[in-house]
Amino acid sequence: MAESSEEYLANLTNDEGEVRELTEEDFKQFKPLSAFPNLQRRLTSLKRPEPAPTLTVTLPSDVITPFRAKGDGWELRVEAALRDWLRDHAA
Repeated sequence: MAESSEEYLANLTNDEGEVRELTEEDFKQFKPLSAFPNLQRRLTSLKRPEPAPTLTVTLPSDVITPFRAKGDGWELRVEAALRDWLRDHAA
């Protein structure tokens, strides 16, 4: 029986859920994303359906630094925070 994407990924993580140090054997066992259609569908659905308009906003460093400190994807985290605010302050 084929291994599910969840089982496959679980084998690459430690007890804390972090990716463990990978071995040469791990690299030999890697499978392409196409081998996991459900995972591939979820990942590709994260793309924006259409390009968002570009907007320039000046924010103080004490506001933006915590978002950027978490690494790549900080713009999406800012977007999520703005969406949360909009939801909480809907008219």
